[in-house]
Amino acid sequence: MFASVDWSAVWGHLYPHTVDWHVVWGRLFHPDHVFFRALWTTVYIAVLAQVLGVVLGLLAALMRMSRFAPLRWLSGAYVLVFRGTPLLVQIFFIYYGIDLLFGFNLIPVTLNLGVFRLDGAVFAGILALGLNEGAYMREIIRAGIDAIDKGQMEAARSLGMTYGLAMRRIVLPQAARVIVPPLGNEFNAMLKNTSLVYTIGVTEMFADAEQRYAVTFQPVEFFGAVAVWYLLLTTVWTMIQASIERKLAVSERGEELTFRERMMEAWTPVSAWARGAR
Repeated sequence: MFASVDWSAVWGHLYPHTVDWHVVWGRLFHPDHVFFRALWTTVYIAVLAQVLGVVLGLLAALMRMSRFAPLRWLSGAYVLVFRGTPLLVQIFFIYYGIDLLFGFNLIPVTLNLGVFRLDGAVFAGILALGLNEGAYMREIIRAGIDAIDKGQMEAARSLGMTYGLAMRRIVLPQAARVIVPPLGNEFNAMLKNTSLVYTIGVTEMFADAEQRYAVTFQPVEFFGAVAVWYLLLTTVWTMIQASIERKLAVSERGEELTFRERMMEAWTPVSAWARGAR
């Protein structure tokens, strides 16, 4: 009986002159293959751009800590430019202007990576988002490295490790506990920032909604539904991020009992006493 209720019809009866709830219901629970392709585009653009941003941020952070002054200046100029100009302007400049600036085709029409192909607009969007993200990640990674006691590096060097090896084996693994929480927040923002690449012709979730709105003139239905999908994506990522942070916190504090283990100990006084005595 409950399963047979047409909830879209119920909402339509309650709000007959405002929203076509059949459209909203269909967009949320019965999306077509075109939308799923746009959803996939949103996700892989966000993932690839974030990976690029982390790599660039790490390089820029290491350059910032270099004893070679030109590398420090280059790192500072990179952050100054990409944090000081709007992301939308950067997307437009990279897609429309970078080829003219350098005098050759840096942004290809299609990028063939063997396993799959990237449209030129998608490649430009990933590049712009990644370059912008790298400027923010530089500060996050630098702060994470600075949070580690300098004695860690000195001890590693005294054992004969090179600077690079000590950074990889000693400093960066400890800095990850500081870096991961803001990194997770940055990826949350990246999922939403992908909506900007629709301006250069990339068909991601927002572009799909905008195209359908242009045909039907139903802004509430299509933009409201895509907002729910963005909310779903960021909520799923927030849960994944929380799980990662819990695991990092457990590894930092040492052994930690699960809820089930704590309940078992509560019902086993001898075991609880033995653990408390340790």
